[in-house]
Amino acid sequence: MAEETQPAAVLPREPLHTVEAEAATLDEPEPALPMRRGFRSRLPKNRWLRWATYVVGFLVAWPIVMTLVYAVVPPPFSNIMLLRALSGNGIDKQWVSLDDISPALPRAVISSEDARFCQHNGVDWIEFQGVIEDAMDKDEAPVRGASTIPMQTAKNLFLWDGRLAIRKLIEMPLALWMDFVWSKRRMIEIYLNVVEWAPGVYGAEAAAQHHFRKSAKKLTKKEAALLAAVLPNPIKRNAGKPSKGVRGVANRILVRMAGMGPYLTCLER
Repeated sequence: MAEETQPAAVLPREPLHTVEAEAATLDEPEPALPMRRGFRSRLPKNRWLRWATYVVGFLVAWPIVMTLVYAVVPPPFSNIMLLRALSGNGIDKQWVSLDDISPALPRAVISSEDARFCQHNGVDWIEFQGVIEDAMDKDEAPVRGASTIPMQTAKNLFLWDGRLAIRKLIEMPLALWMDFVWSKRRMIEIYLNVVEWAPGVYGAEAAAQHHFRKSAKKLTKKEAALLAAVLPNPIKRNAGKPSKGVRGVANRILVRMAGMGPYLTCLER
């Protein structure tokens, strides 16, 4: 007689709520491990680095943006003015348009400081190459500089005084940018209004009043040449009471001014 087949055992089914609870438990993320002390110690450094990035970004953006602003708005002050004020000098300045400045003054300043002002694009590469050649000549120390009026304007508005090479490296791209944005008339107008002509005396109008007791519009060719002669060192040189050396420099500037006409067409309207 065949053995009877035993029916398969039927396992009891777990309640549905128990299965769902176990699934939810499996889906829960594992608790985060405690943050290591080494990583915590790096957080302040990251914060300082972030703030340093913001500061550097601001310093880079400031001259770029303000160059656009100064294309239509007179600069209220310059970095050099603020730095001089911190050292105890006052700020005597008064903005005047280029039309209210004697034509002799821009002619004298360009003749003295930047003879190729109308020809270059902010940097005088011809003069710059000459300075490099002088510097590479071991038998002769460099006796000239390659600073243009746009470079001088960049220094006055946004940088600092001194002979650090890094300042020159910053000046050059700034000068190219400013020369691209501004007309030549605007460039010389801003330069003549922010440059220092005596301790704490800035701009052509303040300089004319300080040295000659007259407005900038009434300056003579000789007075303009004297003002241009003191620009390399307005702290020690005096246009109103010129030394023999300053008078000699002014006379040489007067000679140059006589032949500068063809090279100043960029100042015409």
